[in-house]
Amino acid sequence: MSRTSFDWTTGYPSRRLPVFGRNIVSTSHPLAAQAGLRMLAQGGNAIDAAIAAAAAMTIVEPCSNGLGSDAFAIVWDGSTLHGLNASGCAPAAWTPEYFRAKHGADAKAPPKRGWDSVTVPGAVSAWAALSAKFGKLPFEELLQPAIDIAERGYAVPVVVQQKWGWAAELPELTTQPGFAEVFLPHGRAPQVGELFRLPGAARSMRLIARSRGEAFYRGEIAAAAEAHARAHGGAMRASDFAAYAPRWVEPIGQDYLGHRLHEIPPNGQGIAALIALGILKQFDLHGLAPDSTAAQHLQIEAMKLAFADVYRYVSDPASMEVTPAQMLDAGYLAQRATLIDPKRAQDFGAGNPVKGGTIYLTAADERGMMVSFIQSNYMGFGSGVVVPEYGLSLQNRGHGFTLEAKSPNLVAPGKRPFHTIIPAFLTKDGAPQMSFGVMGGNMQPQGHLQTLVRMLAFGQQPQAACDAPRWRFNQGRSINVEPEMPAATVQGLRDLGHQVENFQDSYQDFGAGQFIWRLGDPAVEGYVAASDPRRDGLAAAF
Repeated sequence: MSRTSFDWTTGYPSRRLPVFGRNIVSTSHPLAAQAGLRMLAQGGNAIDAAIAAAAAMTIVEPCSNGLGSDAFAIVWDGSTLHGLNASGCAPAAWTPEYFRAKHGADAKAPPKRGWDSVTVPGAVSAWAALSAKFGKLPFEELLQPAIDIAERGYAVPVVVQQKWGWAAELPELTTQPGFAEVFLPHGRAPQVGELFRLPGAARSMRLIARSRGEAFYRGEIAAAAEAHARAHGGAMRASDFAAYAPRWVEPIGQDYLGHRLHEIPPNGQGIAALIALGILKQFDLHGLAPDSTAAQHLQIEAMKLAFADVYRYVSDPASMEVTPAQMLDAGYLAQRATLIDPKRAQDFGAGNPVKGGTIYLTAADERGMMVSFIQSNYMGFGSGVVVPEYGLSLQNRGHGFTLEAKSPNLVAPGKRPFHTIIPAFLTKDGAPQMSFGVMGGNMQPQGHLQTLVRMLAFGQQPQAACDAPRWRFNQGRSINVEPEMPAATVQGLRDLGHQVENFQDSYQDFGAGQFIWRLGDPAVEGYVAASDPRRDGLAAAF
């Protein structure tokens, strides 16, 4: 689709317009976008920009990510698409017996908070690996903007403060070791516009920058993490950090309306968006209005079918009973599509394919490199555990495991859990078209599906597709919709049997996306970008 195929006049209530440029960074915080542009202005490429932005995001949006996060990336290097899985692994001590002995014989999963929810953090390894393979600037330069922000401080923005304030009311977080000391410096969450600093994180960033990440995985920071874990009953050891490495992977994909959507393969849930698109290929959406009941119903039902299989089969690839190829088999998805009734909402079970708290950012440069990058703690502030002297706040991805013996997602030493964070990339005829993502728990593949259908099936430009009202599938026939969804559409969905509840959450429940669409030759025509108004973000370009 060329740039003239979009209807640039179609829009929804928003404070934002599309942003055009030859070098562009789109993130959920302006300071992070500017950190990325700073690298591009210094002669760096899109990878350098993405790393600088990601590092800054750990400081300016700590309620979503931190130095103890995991990460994934998809990179177009100018000729080839590359995938990086930097999700963390379980500590060597983690077994079902370990958790039942500590948390009770009836425990179903690792806990939501505390050291027993923390897998080895992968985000720093992603920065180092991306820089080593694709970067132009010295690694040490990439973290300097984040160091400056952490030391000098920044004024807390509106949406971040809202999430921070909610977290401050949760004893399960505020009682975790180190949390209150670092994130409630005055015994409360910072107020909007209040200055906040993270000196411990600046210290860690300097160590990471000088060592290209070695201090984090095989040095001073890993040792500090072990000492903190030992002091607070955790099983994590420096040896777990040292044994960790990210994986380069080949993205998986699905064709849709002349384009191909690419996602990271399992252990992530990106395959859900591919399954849903494969099911929607069986229906003609062109004759429907984009906000109509019929168009939304088909997408919701396709997404339900996708999640039914994803929740049943997706885990660490070594433990999966089926392959991604089997789950994406065209014949299988066509058969699944026949289960959709255009006149009735349903509660689907898994099929049998054998027969056949997060930030997202994206960057692109005038030489054609494009990066789709996502980084997350999982549930907001994650585990709640913080190593104060190093500003190390840790994710709680371990809660994604189960203790059920028959599940492919059964916890085991060195295993990666089921993951929700998913970067996405769109190509056309083998050439790059768009790097994008939508953050927010299981909303992520739902956001990929809804925004992509709006652009490809209905010709809505990226910012309009970003601004448009969304639905979110929960379970069974339960969905949430944003208040801006047309009343006739909402009533129509109820009439079809959907259990609809209006809900307003600007932070996570309906996701927040960043999009960069290639207009043509990057050096001549450049890109157009969008940033979701549901967060404090910015698309910035030159």
